[in-house]
Amino acid sequence: MSSRAVPYFCPYCGDEDLRPHPDGGWHCRACTRVFTVKMQGLVIENDP
Repeated sequence: MSSRAVPYFCPYCGDEDLRPHPDGGWHCRACTRVFTVKMQGLVIENDP
C-alpha cells in the first residue's frame, strides 16, 4: 500500500496541475495552495 494518496484535482479550485510539496502535501500551481490528503477510515454498512 502506498503511503501517499494521489489527488487528481485541487479541492479548492479544481485544477489538475498538482505537484508533491516537500512538507508531504500537494501544491496546486494554479491557486498556489498547499494541502494534504488524509484517509479517515472505512465505513462498513450492514444490510438488514
